[in-house]
Amino acid sequence: MTTRNKTITLSDEQVAFYAAKCEKAERIEFSARNYVACGDFFEAAKRVGKESVDLLIVDPPYNLDKDYNGSRFGKMSDSEYAAYTRKWVQAVLPLLKKTATVYVCCDWRSGMTVAPILGEYFTIRNRITWQREKGRGAKDNFKSAMEDVWYCTVSKDFYFDLDSVKIRRKVIAPYRADGKPKDWFEEEGAKYRDTCPSNFWDDITVPYWSMSENTPHPTQKPEKLLAKLILASSKEGDLVLDPFAGSGSAAVVAKKLRRDYIAVERDETYCALAEYRLERAEEDKRIQGYDGIFLDRNARM
Repeated sequence: MTTRNKTITLSDEQVAFYAAKCEKAERIEFSARNYVACGDFFEAAKRVGKESVDLLIVDPPYNLDKDYNGSRFGKMSDSEYAAYTRKWVQAVLPLLKKTATVYVCCDWRSGMTVAPILGEYFTIRNRITWQREKGRGAKDNFKSAMEDVWYCTVSKDFYFDLDSVKIRRKVIAPYRADGKPKDWFEEEGAKYRDTCPSNFWDDITVPYWSMSENTPHPTQKPEKLLAKLILASSKEGDLVLDPFAGSGSAAVVAKKLRRDYIAVERDETYCALAEYRLERAEEDKRIQGYDGIFLDRNARM
């Protein structure tokens, strides 16, 4: 392997060490915050404080055959996947504040099953589509290089910080009013504008081997993506819940942005990776592509 490979991998001894730092899903204290719980979320949900969560970020297994460190998630029928979705929605519902926001990750196919169920329990406010950049080609179809995030709220009373998620883009044709820049500024010879975000995000880079956030988890979400969700819909000190935590990206970003977190994950190795990354976040607060403002894809920081 080249020395440029920054993928986080742990030895068996490290897995045992960091997994021991995790809480057990069946032993969570109601008032506890800032932990990774190892075990079944449906068990953990019984022990999370009622109406305590400000922001819920859900990245459930998509309805695909997928291997998660030796534990296989099998593709279900649409009705079975709908029942599975309804089960976790009903489990999280009592944990959410009336002012809470919910983001749910999907691919295009599973989204058709998930969205109607979300609409039964929440107000769906938008569907964000983000460009993964990666994707496997097919001979008889278009390459799937997009994923969706459904943006929902529990009620009409919710928090949204537009300014925190603006994106800085270069201005191609700058406009002036009375000889002065209008809605743009110049920095190091280039012209920029901080623009309002749309529901199509083309500035995200999926973690890969030369990025320090990368782990062996097969469906890891980018820290930059999660930073947008967390900054838009929570305040410092708010509680972020991730019931399908994987290698802990949502918890890590929450910590970097001074939010509290609860992350629940079944697999011990992924829990250990989450704990390791949370430990690193004590000192390293960097988020690739974010420097107080969101930057275009692959912008140097």
